Amino acid sequence: MKLLSRRACTIAAAVLALAASAPALAAPQPFMGDAAVLGNAKAPITVVEYASASCPHCARFNNEVFPAFKAKYIDTGKVHYEFRELLTEPQDFAAAGFLTARCAGQANYLGVVDAIFHDQQKMYESGDLIGGLQAIGARFGLSKADMDACLRDPKAVKALQARVESAEKAGVESTPTFFINGKKLEGEQSLGDLMLVIEPMLARINAGGAG
Repeated sequence: MKLLSRRACTIAAAVLALAASAPALAAPQPFMGDAAVLGNAKAPITVVEYASASCPHCARFNNEVFPAFKAKYIDTGKVHYEFRELLTEPQDFAAAGFLTARCAGQANYLGVVDAIFHDQQKMYESGDLIGGLQAIGARFGLSKADMDACLRDPKAVKALQARVESAEKAGVESTPTFFINGKKLEGEQSLGDLMLVIEPMLARINAGGAG
């Protein structure tokens, strides 16, 4: 999904527009660092995915490709995976989704993101985006008051803005975007597409060459 300009409408304003009007009653949980990670940190291949919680292409990759990719490469210690955040339209939904995931805590972050991707189409069809996120949050122990606090926390919003700016500085212009040991792939990728890049790298590494 192609990025639209974020300069004319700040993340803070977008999130507050989507959030419920009730006051924040609970403090958000600790946030992770810039990336959620899976797999062996010393794996020979690093795959970085930039995705948006509002991106249907990202949802399709997560739901249909990622499980097989994880089983083949991450679970076997061949790939260290990093998930990084970017915002695409509707940006308020994407921002609220990521804020919710971080509020749920490090252990639950990727589970919340996975739930958002699986429920994304249903939420779009219903038109009740915040209600859908609240339902997901509830599965992970977040009350509506917790959700209000998550979406209104200025430090969390500022941190999200910094992560988005970092992604832009890295040259990411659409989602999903992947970097495989630095090699950039844009758009949806099948498992076969990823294998075409990863397998030759692994072969060179196993032969004693550079990835």
